[in-house]
Amino acid sequence: MPPRKKKPADQAELFTASTPKEIQAILWKAADKLRGSMDANQYKEFVLGLIFLKYVSDAFEERREQLAKELAEEGIAEDRLEEFLEDQDEYTGHHVFWVPESARWSSISANAKSGNVGEVLDQAMDAIMKANPSLTGVLPKIFNKDNVDKKRLAELVDLITDARFGGSDDKPAQDVLGEVYEYFLGNFARAEGKRGGEFYTPSSVVRLLVEVLEPYEGRVYDPACGSGGMFVQAAKFIEAHRGRSHKSDISVYGQELNERTWRLAKMNLAIHGIDGNLAARWGDTFSDDKHPDLKADYVMANPPFNIKDWARNESDARWKYGVPPRGNANYAWLQHMISKLGERGTAGVVLANGSMSSQQSGEGEIRQALVDGDMVACMVALPAQLFRTTAIPACLWFLAKDKSPGGVKGQKAAAADRRGEILFIDARDMGEMVDRTERVLTEADLAKIAGTYHAWRGTASAKDAGASYADVPGFCASADLKTIQDHGYVLTPGRYVGAAEAEEEDAEAVSEKIARLTGELYELFDKSDELAKSVREQLEKIDV
Repeated sequence: MPPRKKKPADQAELFTASTPKEIQAILWKAADKLRGSMDANQYKEFVLGLIFLKYVSDAFEERREQLAKELAEEGIAEDRLEEFLEDQDEYTGHHVFWVPESARWSSISANAKSGNVGEVLDQAMDAIMKANPSLTGVLPKIFNKDNVDKKRLAELVDLITDARFGGSDDKPAQDVLGEVYEYFLGNFARAEGKRGGEFYTPSSVVRLLVEVLEPYEGRVYDPACGSGGMFVQAAKFIEAHRGRSHKSDISVYGQELNERTWRLAKMNLAIHGIDGNLAARWGDTFSDDKHPDLKADYVMANPPFNIKDWARNESDARWKYGVPPRGNANYAWLQHMISKLGERGTAGVVLANGSMSSQQSGEGEIRQALVDGDMVACMVALPAQLFRTTAIPACLWFLAKDKSPGGVKGQKAAAADRRGEILFIDARDMGEMVDRTERVLTEADLAKIAGTYHAWRGTASAKDAGASYADVPGFCASADLKTIQDHGYVLTPGRYVGAAEAEEEDAEAVSEKIARLTGELYELFDKSDELAKSVREQLEKIDV
């Protein structure tokens, strides 16, 4: 018997991988070999497009096998079997994309070594888009370009073909492929640094927004949706608490400015089995609102911080609380989201720390109007180094249209009456470092912050757990309007929560103390930049 041909090193490694995480790491290493001279954004689309193609093909074959069993049980004659198996409605009716024969992974894999693998992949993408109108213009057709190493591309196709996406723990293929997609998105964000923040929000931050808002049912909106991570986490939240069958209890609406990121988001939702309305194409939320009549139950967003060049229109009806300044869109984002909230709508927004205290260009007056209008429910100061993509310290704004006892959507029992109050949470000392530069919020951190909010708001989940709210020095405090007025409408949690009770020993690790102090230093830098800008603006007004 002739010796078996040895598999490439990466492929041999793949067969020894026993967990989805190991498969992810090996695929990333293999895909990274293709980087070459390819543009970073193009490379991202390139790899994620392949993963998406594998997903739709696997889902199609899974449905095909299921359909074959159903037909056999019904006693369909063998000579008519193929006719039924090729009935497109039998797939789309079960929320499965129709995959033409030439685009099925078995066909792609068989032709991978033919020398024209790039052409095969481009044609497959085109065929799937033509067969599925919802994917029109979404999938990348960039595999047959001159800068693509066709030999390495064929090897990557082989790797994806042989990967056991079901995993050792018997996870459904959709879940494992979804995890691979998210893993790659996170790695791309790290690799691209600051630019990666345009499409990716750290998962622990997204989870915190979701755990606080609890979007069990209704309309969920993200006006700067990036690659769709907010929607994916919302669906996971529902699945974890109410089961997979309830994922359809939410309707997803989003908008994204960047064309390539919009494509990634469309693929991300599809690979997670989420039906979402991200509009027919990308567009600027301020100048071209794709969902002008939407009234959402939940808004979750991580818009770009402190953008100076934005489509400002002073007469825009969204500026109910004041016209945002030309040089910073933070308060434009907040007011846009408020304009989208339904009667009992709530929102969670990630913004730069400066938004909590800025007095320049009328921002202080807008913040005062938001507080006086009782739109702000909770402010959370986040720890430093959560975002690899920016050194600017961040905070969370939680907004609510109705803070009365009946203001919680989907809750029959009365909540606490929080009209005229704001909850402040100082989480700057929370989280743990996963490496020298990145911090994440732990499960315990997420539970503590979200649990504190729900106890304060008196939501059903807090009542079921027997939780009651009390101020905790150094961590949380509920302040009334008079107290906030006394602080000049500055919403920095540290002003309200005070200092933690002294302990016998300082147990704070040196590395964590350095991280915290670094975050505070960045905050001071941010404020000094604002002050310098304000001074320049005043000097420009002086007639010399």
